[in-house]
Formats: sequence, structure tokens, C-alpha cells
Amino acid sequence: RLFPAHTPTVTFDDVAGVEEAKQELYEVVEFLKSREKFQKLGARIPKGLLLIGPPGTGKTLLARAIAGEAGVPFFSISGSEFVEMFVGVGASRVRDLFDQAKRNTPCIIFIDEIDAVGRHRGAGLGGGHDEREQTLNQILTEMDGFDTNTSVIVLAATNRPDILDPALLRPGRFDRRVILDRPDISGRIAILKVHSNGKPLAESVNLEILARQTAGFSGADLANLVNEAAILAARRGKTTIEMQEFAESIDRVIAGPERK
Repeated sequence: RLFPAHTPTVTFDDVAGVEEAKQELYEVVEFLKSREKFQKLGARIPKGLLLIGPPGTGKTLLARAIAGEAGVPFFSISGSEFVEMFVGVGASRVRDLFDQAKRNTPCIIFIDEIDAVGRHRGAGLGGGHDEREQTLNQILTEMDGFDTNTSVIVLAATNRPDILDPALLRPGRFDRRVILDRPDISGRIAILKVHSNGKPLAESVNLEILARQTAGFSGADLANLVNEAAILAARRGKTTIEMQEFAESIDRVIAGPERK
């Protein structure tokens, strides 16, 4: 089975509010762009990085941005896709994915929701357990099989690092962790700027005030907020998006659409 590879057009400029994570991940971009520099000095770049954070904090976007910055192919799959009815399918799918990646180096493999297959062994209930274990074992086997010159970097995302199998976190596997948290106020201002770029905002719109009113919002929530405000303004026949639309959209994002 073929996995579509594409080189994303997203770059770090499109990912706001996670500056520390971007700095850590820039090393990976450097390695993918000029790996000889690292190899000459015998530096071992991590094979696997775990992106940890609550839903909506930009784990997938950041993974795509690394590939976009480095200009390399990006293969992605979700852990929940692996857990199929037929025993053995997950493991063979992992093999196919890694084989294809090795033919397209340098590149990135991104496994979203790795906790779907990578949870602590022995914590499963029912028949899906063996299948998950086989899939996890195959991922570990593939990563252990990389030699030092294999320029495939495996990124995995989870919001539940506490339930992951310790075998995944050993040196040479996902031994580097990057934490993404919900953005602070300056992060929220930066994210709101990215998403309102190109949209006609009224003079009255103050992104700093909006950032203060959206404590606890994730990056995805803020993207949703700007979009909701644009929809409201369009429905009202306005030519610009005003503070009123943003204020109502904050409530919509928190509570869902108003029930009549």
C-alpha cells in the first residue's frame, strides 16, 4: 500500500505561539538540510521526537512545518488507523511506510496519536491488544534498524505521554521530547496575527484585548475564533470584521453555536 508523500508549504512562520518548541526543532531542520555537517563531527541526531501537548496546540502543524522548512517529503499516518480488525495488517502497514520513507530520504515520518498503538503493553482489553502490540513492535524494530546515515526522522504526537510504553522512550527511539502547551498571552497575540493576516479587520479591533480574553484557548481555538468572526461579519453584510463579531465568537468557541 502506498503512502502519499508531499513536501508541505507550511513553514515556521505559519506556526505562532510555540517559540521554544520551534527553537528545539530547528536542529532537526538543520540536520535534514545539511546532515554532512553533523556526520563529520560524529554527532548523532535523534531518530525519534515526541511532540507532547493537549489537542489543538499545533503538533501536526509543527511537524509539517519542519518538513516545509527543510524542503523534504512528509509521510503521515495516525496511530488509530493502525488498529485494524485483521491481525498483522498494522505491522505490514508500518513496514510499507518505513520502506517508502527510506526510498525518499531525507524525509519525515509523522505518527499522530501514537498512544493508540504505543500504550503500555498489558494495558489493553479485548482482542485488539495483540494487534496493537505487533504494530508497536514493528515501529520499534524499524527505528532500531536505522543506521547512523539514515536520514529519516520519526515524529510522533501524543496528548497522553503517561500511558506510553517505556520501550518507546528508550535512547535511540523517541528519546527527545518537545512539550507544546496552550499559548501564553504573547503567544495568543502572535497566533491571532497569523490567522487574521489578509482579513479586513476594523480599526477598533485590538488583538491584545482579544488575547487577554482568550486565556486557556489553544492555537486551534484561536484559528476557529477568527474564522467564526469572519463568518458573522459576512452574514451581517459588513465589509470589515469588528470587535463585536470577535466578542460573540469567543462565546461561540467556548459554548458552541447559540441554541435558539
